Amino acid sequence: MKKEIIKPDYIFEISWEVCNKLGGIHTVISTKANTMVQQYHDNYICIGPDVWKETHGNPEFVEDRFLFRSWREQAGRDGIHIRIGHWQVPGEPIAMLVDFTPLFGEKDRIFTDFWLKFGLNSLSGQWDYTEPAMFGYAAGQLIESFYKYHMSSRERLVAHFHEWMTGTGVLFLQDKVPQAGTVFTTHATSLGRALAGQGRPLYSSIETADIDALAGELGVTSKHSLEHCAAKNADAFTTVSPVTAKECRLVLGVEPAFITPNGFDHLFVPQGADYAKRRAAARKQLIRVARGMLNQDVPDNALLIAHSGRYEFKNKGTDLFIESLSALSEKNPRNTVVAYILVPSNQNGVRPEVVKRIQAPDFSKPVSDDFTTHKLVDEDRDPIIGLLRKSGLHNNPTDKVKVVFVPAYLNAEDGALNLAYYDALLGFDLTIFPSYYEPWGYAPLESIAFYIPTMTTSLSGFAQWVKGKFENPDPAVLIVERDDNNDPQVVQRLTDGLLHFANDSLEGEMTPEQEEEPAQSPMNLLAGRKLAREISESARWDNLVVNYLEAIG
Repeated sequence: MKKEIIKPDYIFEISWEVCNKLGGIHTVISTKANTMVQQYHDNYICIGPDVWKETHGNPEFVEDRFLFRSWREQAGRDGIHIRIGHWQVPGEPIAMLVDFTPLFGEKDRIFTDFWLKFGLNSLSGQWDYTEPAMFGYAAGQLIESFYKYHMSSRERLVAHFHEWMTGTGVLFLQDKVPQAGTVFTTHATSLGRALAGQGRPLYSSIETADIDALAGELGVTSKHSLEHCAAKNADAFTTVSPVTAKECRLVLGVEPAFITPNGFDHLFVPQGADYAKRRAAARKQLIRVARGMLNQDVPDNALLIAHSGRYEFKNKGTDLFIESLSALSEKNPRNTVVAYILVPSNQNGVRPEVVKRIQAPDFSKPVSDDFTTHKLVDEDRDPIIGLLRKSGLHNNPTDKVKVVFVPAYLNAEDGALNLAYYDALLGFDLTIFPSYYEPWGYAPLESIAFYIPTMTTSLSGFAQWVKGKFENPDPAVLIVERDDNNDPQVVQRLTDGLLHFANDSLEGEMTPEQEEEPAQSPMNLLAGRKLAREISESARWDNLVVNYLEAIG
């Protein structure tokens, strides 16, 4: 019998990435917000850190000083400083940004209290631990104050905390407001991410590892301890995929009560004629930048592929992506391939000479052995540049595979591409994410949400979800089997897949409304775009949010 979902009166969703775009959790909450607002209206409230108060202003947050004004003023008198407004994403949920910096002077008292009550080990925590730990605590104080001021004893409140960075909020509420329901979601364990990031065999080692000793060796003891305490003490512990559920059992010693696959909001995706227009504009700009970057006449029908995400060279599979491009180049595909690496790195601005070439390319003076649109701070030690140079990719005029590395956040003001990420994504033909450590995998989900076929690996939660829902997701989602020891086979499979796409006829185009296009081959791009649309319908938040509602109900 299906469990009846009892709706709480208020839901607070807490993350370091509320109104603070950093990574995948920002995408989780920002794309889910509209669905939650439809269900709970203004009783759905997001809480994030007030980390923009000393900058020119948060681009995602609009303050409204009249929202909860009397309570906010009382909270301020109690030492809890909050800015309240709306998050500028679809649904425009109420957002509360809390100033946690006054707690730094109390951190020793707070950590001692949590050690005595919950066994939280904060002794080795550095600044990157203390800062989010104080944010989580401040979020807990905010919720306690709101509960006492605004709610009756008959009303139900649920606070949903994301990642170890908010774990102190779970502990605070369990101690001070035990009548509040708490949900804690781990998207990736701190120990798992650290282990995989060092290139060590994660999947074959954690089953027999001394977890506490390993956390100490990797320098994540305090983060791991907070994650364990939050998972153990929350009323409901959830994670996003079966692969992460297994990791949580082994690393945290806690069985997740729910698996909550992540979705996407279709309101982010343009439709009909607007989709076709924006895709054409994005594709034109991508070709224009490639021509200027290289001073080479890149053909209009080039196959445009992208790899994006955080700069986690091993975890995100950036290494194998570059190796597969090298192998593809050796096979001399029929069509020109332009591969964009959209991975923010340590850079200090767009290169003026690249801007000049983009504005006025001179094909009589082609540029080779050049890859970056921006000046890297330490180019000689950059892993992406190092592997590009080592792999035999040169960007010569005769090469069929070209590479453009944009090491800047795509916010439409990077100076070279000048497109927001979703606007740029529209222009690609294919995306590649050969991840080694990917508890969910928003990048491939975003790709198919915009009807762009993608290649990913069996180690991503998204791929596992697709395999469980669709018998044959090719050519929209090509899933490459990956484990601790088969990197050469992964590169070969990626290369074969890329070659199929690069040798296809690239004539014609398809808008989301055109479904009559026949599949000309198993890897045909138009067929992939059509199937991507179908799969993305199942990945919409209005279909998947029920998993979260069951966890908080």
